[in-house]
Amino acid sequence: MRTNRTVAAIGTATLALGASTALALPANAADGDAMLSVLHGVPDLTVDVYVNGDLTLDDFEPGDLAGPLELAPGTYTVAITASDAEDDSDPAIGPVDLPLEADMNYTAVAHLDAEGTPTASLFTNDTSDIAAGEGRLTVRHVAAAPAVDVLAGDSPVIEGLENPDEQVLDLPAGTVSASVAAAGTTDPVIGPADVDVAEGVNTIAYAWGSLDDDNLALATQTVEGMDSAPSGVDAGETGAAAEQGTFGPAAVGILGGFVLLLIGASSVMLVRAAREHNNS
Repeated sequence: MRTNRTVAAIGTATLALGASTALALPANAADGDAMLSVLHGVPDLTVDVYVNGDLTLDDFEPGDLAGPLELAPGTYTVAITASDAEDDSDPAIGPVDLPLEADMNYTAVAHLDAEGTPTASLFTNDTSDIAAGEGRLTVRHVAAAPAVDVLAGDSPVIEGLENPDEQVLDLPAGTVSASVAAAGTTDPVIGPADVDVAEGVNTIAYAWGSLDDDNLALATQTVEGMDSAPSGVDAGETGAAAEQGTFGPAAVGILGGFVLLLIGASSVMLVRAAREHNNS
């Protein structure tokens, strides 16, 4: 099991049914840059996101996934406020310092902790080579819920996954059918359903929302271009029901005008057996 570094926890949130998202992004940015995506996983809380004091994402809604941004390495201060805030002086989450290293791929997630308190976590996306004929599936638990098992049929292939942990599996490319249940049980709270595990792609599935409020939802993100074969190349953004937009003027000044993608697409996360990675 790999545990991410939790970077902030502050405030409270009202809970309601959220939406799923899907995003595909290339594995690597320009040499020396970091890649950063941002997922909003706090139900019923539309927010503004400030980076280094400038408004970067306006009216960011639950289930939305923004990015990827190509950023110079360094530490970026992120604050998340109510959508009608005039500035970042009274954030709902943060401010959070996100240290980004060169040539790394990250996703920052605003979500609920296991007790239902808003928090933010920074995950490092695994962009190491994937063997020919295989794909990668990363499962991240960012929901207000106890530990979960991921089942293939009635058999658990991931056991006791806790918020805010993840597990990474490399498995043969193809369609995987499975479900998510409370740890130690076989009664699904998500699924069963099928998910496509594509060759050379890291499909990242986030369980978010609240079990008690019956609004668990899934968001997915795919990082492409990890084929081990020499012919493998980075792919662009793909995914169902994608919409493109741009950052506002303040974001352009700080991030150099990088593209924002807001996507609303339904998806589920599911797994079969493979390996788990440790995260420092």
